[in-house]
Amino acid sequence: QGYSSGCIILERQIFDFLGYQWAPILTNFIHIITVILGLFGTVQFRPRYVTGYAVWLVLWVAWNVFIICFYLEVGDLSKDTDLIMTFNISMHRSWWMENGPGCRVTPVTPPPSWAPEDHRYISITSCLLEYQYVEVAHSSLQIILAVIDTYIYNLKKNNYFMEIDFIGGFDSYGYQGPQKTSHLQLQPMYM
Repeated sequence: QGYSSGCIILERQIFDFLGYQWAPILTNFIHIITVILGLFGTVQFRPRYVTGYAVWLVLWVAWNVFIICFYLEVGDLSKDTDLIMTFNISMHRSWWMENGPGCRVTPVTPPPSWAPEDHRYISITSCLLEYQYVEVAHSSLQIILAVIDTYIYNLKKNNYFMEIDFIGGFDSYGYQGPQKTSHLQLQPMYM
């Protein structure tokens, strides 16, 4: 559980940092922490952690479906909105917009009058794959990995329950094996 998505999410976190996308950065960070707790819960059999991980996977899949809809501009969503990805703190740009496969970035001079002074105005051409499709591919991969992680977790859980000795397995007041007795008899000591 979490093995496959753990490595891929670190890659996604790096590219979200490079693009200053604060909402995905925060969500990715929560996902990383939850995967660690889910792994711990599986290894130590902590049902609360495992349940929390299962609930998080549902939210994680929903978040990635939202990202797919956002970049494909489903309904009223627009990929040019800064509020959703950056909380209006900074300009939102996917790192892949300028650095995608085959993309050529050329500065536009002179910049238009409406362009902010502290930002450069660029033209992006010749991309083999548009940035929104790279972001959609990342989110689709995360959904697939979440489904695979759930399947692997269920296999581990079933194997765990098959290996348990149910004679007193979960019952703390059940069968107790013979206790060791000490042959050394303790005597009170007087001073």
